[in-house]
Amino acid sequence: MAKKEKNKIKLAIYWGAACGGCCVSILDVHEKLFDIVAAADLVFWPIALDFKYKDVENMPDKDIDVTLFNGAVRNSENEHMANLLREKTKILVAYGSCSHLGGIPGLANFSNREEIFKRVYETTESTVNPEKITPQTKYKVAEGELSLPEFYNDVRTLDQVVDVDYFIPGCPPQSERLMEVFTAIVSGAELPPKGSVLGALDKSQCDECPREKSENKLIKEFKRPFEIEDDGKTCFLEQGVICMGPATRGGCGVRCIEGNAPCRGCYGPPTSVSDPGAKMMSAIATIIDENEPEAIEKVIDSIEDPAGTFYRFSVPSSIIRRNIETSEKKAEQAVV
Repeated sequence: MAKKEKNKIKLAIYWGAACGGCCVSILDVHEKLFDIVAAADLVFWPIALDFKYKDVENMPDKDIDVTLFNGAVRNSENEHMANLLREKTKILVAYGSCSHLGGIPGLANFSNREEIFKRVYETTESTVNPEKITPQTKYKVAEGELSLPEFYNDVRTLDQVVDVDYFIPGCPPQSERLMEVFTAIVSGAELPPKGSVLGALDKSQCDECPREKSENKLIKEFKRPFEIEDDGKTCFLEQGVICMGPATRGGCGVRCIEGNAPCRGCYGPPTSVSDPGAKMMSAIATIIDENEPEAIEKVIDSIEDPAGTFYRFSVPSSIIRRNIETSEKKAEQAVV
């Protein structure tokens, strides 16, 4: 009697506010892609196959077994799909740094919608827009009404919009980690508690970094990577180069370090660290070889773009919060 084929799981992949690298990382499993195809039916992956949003909308609730949602939530379309996929999915995974922490798009939270539009559509060096025309969510033409998603003031992480089951970090996630997690789900293995970060360690990058470290190394100046002659073996911080290793969870295989580049923090902070930027500021404070306030300030001033360095991937998820002004508050200030 022929053995009954095991039912495939239903897999969905969505691309929000991101660069597309997370989708490429799924293809980077190479020949193991055949294992994924053998174990899962792709029921939604707009960039790879011809699916429409209405296809998902017509699915029964919880019809999708696993959704890998990569990208932050930047506009109304992203938010709609986050809510829709949450409704249709049993296991929703925030896949990659942008979905997990806010990622590179989240750096826009240091600005706001008005400033971004002004720069992009008015003041860039190549822009000629004397009428100061900006995108509109709705516009009527002879053929009917055209529409665009609403561009939000803030970039948000996936779990700031919907309930998330698991997180897979990385920019992009390591393909090996993806296969480990996918295999565990397909095999029916017992998964960690809901809310866990999968395919990563809870110890820092420094704990698995092979570079040599001394106990009392102090520095008098911070430099950018191209400004040093890296010896290939000494801790980057001890060479005066900012490396996010102390504030970043391990598990990526220290790929950047192995490539002679400092860690940039894409895996996010370990559970014990509430804010990677604050953790890094604390870490570098211990290695500054100065005692006088002016001298200390000079060393700190040598750090290029502190906000973009310490919070490169994590602004929306950090303890930094925007000063939100309501329309009522603005009206009061106008009267005064």
